[in-house]
Amino acid sequence: MRQSVQVSDEPEKTPGDDSPAWLDHLPLPSAMLDGEGRITATNPHFRTLLAHAGSFDGVALSALLAPEDRAAFQGMLAAALTGNGQPRKLEFSVPLPDGSRRWLTATAAPVSSMTAGTSPTLLLQFTDITGHKDREADLAERESRWNNALVGSSSGVWDLRLDSGTMYYSDVWRAIRGLAPGEPPPNSEEWLELLHPDDRERVLHAIERQNAGDPAYMTFDYRERHKHGHWMWIECRGACVEWNAAGQPVRIIGTDTDITGRKASEEALNRMSRRLKLALDVSRIGVFEADFTSGIADWDAGMRTIFGLDGDSDVRIGGEWEDMLHPEDAERVMNKVEHHVENLLPFSDEYRVVLGDGSTRYIRSRTLPFIDSDGHRKMIGANWDVTADLALHKELERAKTLAEARNHDLEKAKERIEHIALHDHLTDLPNRRYLDELLEQLSGDGRQNGGGLAILHIDLDRFKQINDTLGHSAGDAMLRHVARILRENVRDGDFVARIGGDEFVFVARFDGKRHQLSALADRLINELRKPVAYEGQDCRFGASIGIACDAKGRIDPRQLLLNADIALYHAKNSGRGRYSYFSLDRHDRMKDSRRLADEILRGLERDEFLPYYQFQFDADSLDVVGAETLARWHHPERGILTPGTFLATAEEIGAVADIDGLILEKALADLKRWKEQGLEIPKISVNVSSRRLHDPALKHKLNALSFDPGTVSFELLESIFLDENDEQAMENLRHLRKLGIDLEIDDFGTGHASIVSLLRLSPRTLKIDRELVQKVAESRARRNLVGSIIDIGRSLGIRVVAEGVETAGHVRVLRSLGCDVLQGYGLAVPMSFDDTIGFISRQDWRRTGLAS
Repeated sequence: MRQSVQVSDEPEKTPGDDSPAWLDHLPLPSAMLDGEGRITATNPHFRTLLAHAGSFDGVALSALLAPEDRAAFQGMLAAALTGNGQPRKLEFSVPLPDGSRRWLTATAAPVSSMTAGTSPTLLLQFTDITGHKDREADLAERESRWNNALVGSSSGVWDLRLDSGTMYYSDVWRAIRGLAPGEPPPNSEEWLELLHPDDRERVLHAIERQNAGDPAYMTFDYRERHKHGHWMWIECRGACVEWNAAGQPVRIIGTDTDITGRKASEEALNRMSRRLKLALDVSRIGVFEADFTSGIADWDAGMRTIFGLDGDSDVRIGGEWEDMLHPEDAERVMNKVEHHVENLLPFSDEYRVVLGDGSTRYIRSRTLPFIDSDGHRKMIGANWDVTADLALHKELERAKTLAEARNHDLEKAKERIEHIALHDHLTDLPNRRYLDELLEQLSGDGRQNGGGLAILHIDLDRFKQINDTLGHSAGDAMLRHVARILRENVRDGDFVARIGGDEFVFVARFDGKRHQLSALADRLINELRKPVAYEGQDCRFGASIGIACDAKGRIDPRQLLLNADIALYHAKNSGRGRYSYFSLDRHDRMKDSRRLADEILRGLERDEFLPYYQFQFDADSLDVVGAETLARWHHPERGILTPGTFLATAEEIGAVADIDGLILEKALADLKRWKEQGLEIPKISVNVSSRRLHDPALKHKLNALSFDPGTVSFELLESIFLDENDEQAMENLRHLRKLGIDLEIDDFGTGHASIVSLLRLSPRTLKIDRELVQKVAESRARRNLVGSIIDIGRSLGIRVVAEGVETAGHVRVLRSLGCDVLQGYGLAVPMSFDDTIGFISRQDWRRTGLAS
């Protein structure tokens, strides 16, 4: 690159001299500056570009620039003068007299002279980029306008790449469907299941045509199930924006809009339109709308029939109708129309017309002038042919009344639609949407006046049993009964809503007197537990109520609703049929329970649950005859935890069956490991929860396991004994026997088992609860009771295991009573698999003193 421009062939110029000849031949606007940035020479292009500035000689070029650009311009000049001769480039603006700006880019390069002592000179060349800047600003404005329009229109954007199969969905698209921002959308199969069955085939065809670029399918609508379960109408608009070299679409962009409200309104209006059309057809009324701005009147078929006009061509104002007016009526009628239209006054009239066949007709009209949203002066009206007799006259009078009532019907329809949108269709109580609007309103009121508020969250107890046994009609009748009870207890200023299923919310003003809330809750519970007659049967259910209140107006009503829900949870967990107030302590315990539930599920994912084993011994020889498998949780922070710390929460979240299954799999693996190490453990027993016993997939899960018949037994708590009608559980028990899995009755003697139950289940083993064994050495009554249980087991051919064996006295008495197997801390504590190896090898239990 050339480093400088040689100008030795030009005579030295002063600011007042003419520009060098070569400068005038440069194609771009150019100027020469001295070391101080003053203009020393310019070419014609430059003088034209900045003609508004007047004379340039000796003027500092930076003075012509926008103030904010001057420092950067001076910096560019300095860098060009002191740099390595490389051109310097800068973008800046020049203010114009009309207030606008001209945007330029300037390239500065030093110009060398062969004359010694000459001051440094710069050559600047300019390019006008104002048009480019304007286009950039216009593009930014249009992009901003487009983005704002999409957000404002509540349209969700989607973008499909057919070549890669990738799909983009905006947050508005997710919000329409009830999804949170960033929440993964359903996959293709899941989305197809969300489509309304009546729309599915049509939607697939429309998508196929839209993806193919068919303009006839740029817009279509369909029904889709919302995340909360209801159907919504979606209007899908899309079009191809990119094609490949073969002309095939590769990118489709579009929007989805929730038009559920519009569809509901359209259907309501269609129903009303059908009624009105039928009424108009029956009464032979003609309806017209005249636009005085455009000079055209729109006549329906009834009008054309009345006036004997064929076809559907436009009716000109000042043409056909005016020509038909009877000469004796024309002036009066036209003056009346002109007066009322000018003053926007509705009016009625009767006049005669002469039809094309020469016949005269008597017309009665009812007309309403108005100005529409476009500023057009219009008139809408209805005409009757009253030429016939009095009977027809009366019929037209009735139709007139119907027409006048049209607006009222529309208003009533609107009110009904609004009522339906805010009320439960079954009980006619306000619905969840109405409740949300009320809480939003109360939130504003509370901030203004600090009024107190109480919320009662009501949930029906045993309602599902009524639905399951007597059917949904019975359940609906009970819900209407509940709604009636709640209405009867509403005071002035109170509000009650059904928010779903069998849940109701009672909102009341609260002045700090909790005893009044307690009295209300007691009254509701007592009323709702009374039997309700339905088709000759008494239906019984109850209610649990959670109460949250705030007398100072400091708590947001929506938070109060959440607090009432938490209180309801405690009321139901405390036995149902009662009410409970929200408290922070209970809330904290609930959060701890939820945290523990999350940790349990995470523990299952991380395989933190493991089996511990407590060995069982022959009562006479004290040889090992089995091991009870006990669940332990190796918590990463709290160490080894027993079921007492996590079992209740695991039951609540339905994780006990998963834990049972995991423990069984690991115990079977350990049974094989004992055998590989030469340790003969005849069998293992595992605890089985009621939920697992009712699992329809239990048979399949057990069939997938490998074990020898007779080496595994399932321990069932005495309290989960089942009757013969419990088909799923009985089927699973039959399959257990088929697989060679023995049954053991755990904690026998403290629950509900009967001899009939034992005969029906035919367990292999009874385990006497440790509470009965604890005092067997000191208490004759306790020995007699334990002996009776052992005798029952012996008479039924059932082996008897005694739990809680801790002393030599226990061993001696249980042997003498004929007990078969002993288990307890005195012989062996629960231990991990690794600890069992040394324990069995050392025969530790024989050295405890209990063996004697």
